[in-house]
Amino acid sequence: MTSTVTISTIYTCSLERAFKTPMLCDISKVHTGYGVTPKVTHCTDDENWGKPGSSKKVFTAKSLTQKGGFTSIDTVIERIENEYWKIEVSDFQAWMLSFSKFVGEWKTTELEPNKIQIDYTYTLHSTNVLLYPLNWLFTKLFWRTYMKHVLENIRKMTLNKEPYLYQ
Repeated sequence: MTSTVTISTIYTCSLERAFKTPMLCDISKVHTGYGVTPKVTHCTDDENWGKPGSSKKVFTAKSLTQKGGFTSIDTVIERIENEYWKIEVSDFQAWMLSFSKFVGEWKTTELEPNKIQIDYTYTLHSTNVLLYPLNWLFTKLFWRTYMKHVLENIRKMTLNKEPYLYQ
């Protein structure tokens, strides 16, 4: 089963900044921890990150739900410059309510110079029929709120013109 949530907002920055910041800046400033979701501390094996087919290992701090350390793999599925990213988060190292992967999409649309619409979508894939109702609730309630937290972190990063770590 899949559960999908989309949220939208407007950023006041350049199209390039709105497009590149969430994927090419320091991920520890994007995923700062929220509720049961641990803070990302760093990534490894990320030399080609940002190119379609590239991946990186994601590490998190210890939390109520995670022991800390290596947590998952992020993979770039698609990149259309200044328009669209599609990534997959998989190989979870802790039990995640029987979720097998998360697929994230980041779409940028320039409404006018320095006014960019962001459409941020996550599809969570689950594998245990018995947990489908819980998975749906998790996606629609917790994950939606978490995504809003991430959007605000990225908004701050665009305004601060955070440096890109990747191409």
